[in-house]
Order: sequence, then structure tokens, then C-alpha cells
Amino acid sequence: MNPVTPQGLVSDTTLDDLPLRDDLRGHTPYGAPQLDVAVRLNTNENSHDVPPQVVDAVVAALAEQVPHLNRYPDREADVLRDALAAFLVAQPASHGVPLTRGNVWAANGSNEVLQQLLQAFGGPGRTAVGFTPSYSMHPIITQTSGTAWVDGKRGDGFSLDPFAVAEQVAAAGDDGADVVFLTSPNNPTGTALPLDVVEAAYGATRGVVIVDEAYAEFARPGTPSALTLLPGRPRLVVTRTMSKAFAFAGTRVGYLAADPAVVDALRLVRLPYHLSSLTQAAATAALGCADQLLETVEDTKAQRDRIVAAMPALGLEALPSDANFVLVGGFDDAPAAWKALLERGVLVRDVGIPGHLRITAGTAAETDAVLAALAEVVVAAELAAHPEDAEEQQ
Repeated sequence: MNPVTPQGLVSDTTLDDLPLRDDLRGHTPYGAPQLDVAVRLNTNENSHDVPPQVVDAVVAALAEQVPHLNRYPDREADVLRDALAAFLVAQPASHGVPLTRGNVWAANGSNEVLQQLLQAFGGPGRTAVGFTPSYSMHPIITQTSGTAWVDGKRGDGFSLDPFAVAEQVAAAGDDGADVVFLTSPNNPTGTALPLDVVEAAYGATRGVVIVDEAYAEFARPGTPSALTLLPGRPRLVVTRTMSKAFAFAGTRVGYLAADPAVVDALRLVRLPYHLSSLTQAAATAALGCADQLLETVEDTKAQRDRIVAAMPALGLEALPSDANFVLVGGFDDAPAAWKALLERGVLVRDVGIPGHLRITAGTAAETDAVLAALAEVVVAAELAAHPEDAEEQQ
């Protein structure tokens, strides 16, 4: 019998000693640093707390469910799906596309929605294509479902040309890619996607085209949504989340809008009762307070634009963003700059693009902190590169 210590079972076993699937060997799990620092701007969370009136509504909804937790939740999440459909229809960017619960599916975060889509439409012998740089979970979820991943390429300035996209999608399989990932606004660049790119991808394959719109609520006025393309396109899927604009990341609710046949397909792969009664109640209550929750969106957009506007004076570059974050370029050594910011109590994201860091737009105070820290880091880097300037200042 193995000895048990306060630290757990003593073992020298590693992954190499386990009968792990061969296609998972050598991979590392997804993970952004979760550090206790004053300013956390690395995971694109909404920095604003849930408003008190929304807290009261959610707590009341949960209290109604707690006495009945001996029963399984509504397997179909009908009330929640009704509320999500109504929310989408009311958004200006949807242009009134008629969506009902039959068009909507919900799960534990948009990542589970994506996982279910890969389980239904991907798998061994099938191929998914996405366009780097983009959301890092797309290839991870793809590969863990046994689906082959094709790393598509972007043009200058991280742009996507409809003709180049169509060519890459068509080349990914005999009938095009089985699954196509497009992201608008894109993570980590923050750039929105013209709808002609979505149309080109859809026309180049007989597979499913997924447009990940996790940050859609932060888009600038006039930015189109792929929701408007849903009519007549049964293989098109638009995914959303309540984690960002709704400040509900801890609840884990994501959803999609698509043809009802897509929703039927996901029923084949979902786990029974996959959304808890508490999750459904909390999310439905929050959707009933959508106006109050989304009040933070305009403030976040203002801080995002403030970061973009401040970069040239620091000798840095920022892509115009339609998300709640900014991709900042111009660092000689991005990992060193990331570390220097962390030493100043500011945590941002190194997304692995040379010379770039991604900065979440938070509160006004957090923007003050990150801009001040960036100014110090830039000056320190310049002095390190030109020590003679430091001697002159002395």
C-alpha cells in the first residue's frame, strides 16, 4: 500500500508512465497565470463587480432553486435559452434576425460549446482550420477531440482576405475543412472580421463554420455580427459568452446561435444535465438585468480607446480594437517587458507574438496603473539599451 502524507500519495509516476493517447503526448494544458497582484489585466475579465441590484436578483433566483437541488436540472435549459434568444434579437447588430430557443444552445462557458461542436462535427479523420494568431483554445479543443488541426495564415496586420481564407479552407479537406474557426473580434488582436470573409469560408466547404464572437458587445458602432448571416446557412454557428461583457466569468455560461439542426446535433454529444440548476437560474436572472450589467461596457470601451491613444507617446503601437483588450506592439523584448510590468504589480498577457503584449481594458484606475507602469518600463528599457544616456542624466 502506498504511504499517504499530508501532501498526498507519494509517487514518481509521470505522464510518460501512463497509457496516455499518443496525440496528447508533448502537449501542455491551457493556463494563464493566476497571480495575486494589484492589477490583473491578463485574462480579459470584466474588472467591474456585478452591480448590487443584479446580485440581489441572482441571489433570489438561486434561493428558489436550493430547496430543489435533490432534482436534476432542466436538461434542455428552456427558460435560459428563451432568455438568451430574446437578448440576441434585441441587439442592434443582429438586425432583428428571428431567433428562438430552437436556435440557441447553452453550456458551461463557450469552451464547452466549442468542445461539443468538435465532438459532433470533428473527430478522427476530420480536419479543422483556424487562422493564427487567434484564440489559443481552438487548436487545443480540436486536438483533444481527435480532430486534425490546420494552422491557417493571416496577411499583413493580422488581416484576413476572403479569397485567401476560401483557398485555405478548401485545401483543408476533400470537401473543405470539416470545421472552420473564425473569430470576431479576434483574440488576441482585437480586430473585427468583415462578413465577406465569413461568406467566403462558408462557400469553400461543406463543413461547419464557427464564428467566435466572445467579445461582440465591445465592438465599435457599425461593426457587423455574423448573426445576420444565419438565415439560409444551416452550417454556420455563432458562439457567444456571458463571461466578458456580462461580468459573469465565474458562472461559466456560453452559448451559440445556429440552425435548429445544429442544436439537435449537440444533443447527441452533450452530457446529461450538463448545466446545473444554479447555473441556469443565475444566468437567467442576469439576463433579466442585462441593461444594468452592460452599463460597464461603455466604460470599458473608453478605457480600451484610452490605452490605444496613449501608445504612440510611449513609442509603442496598438491595433484599433473592437474587444475589451488591446494588442500592443513595439517591445524589443516582450517577455522582459511582461516581467518588468509584473514587478510593478501589473499582470498582462504575453501571447507569444514577438514584440507584443495583450492588455485587458479594466477600470479607469487600472488604466492609470498600466499606463504609468508602461512608461517606467519603456524608459528603463531605453536606458538599459543606451547606458550613456543614464550617465548624462546623472
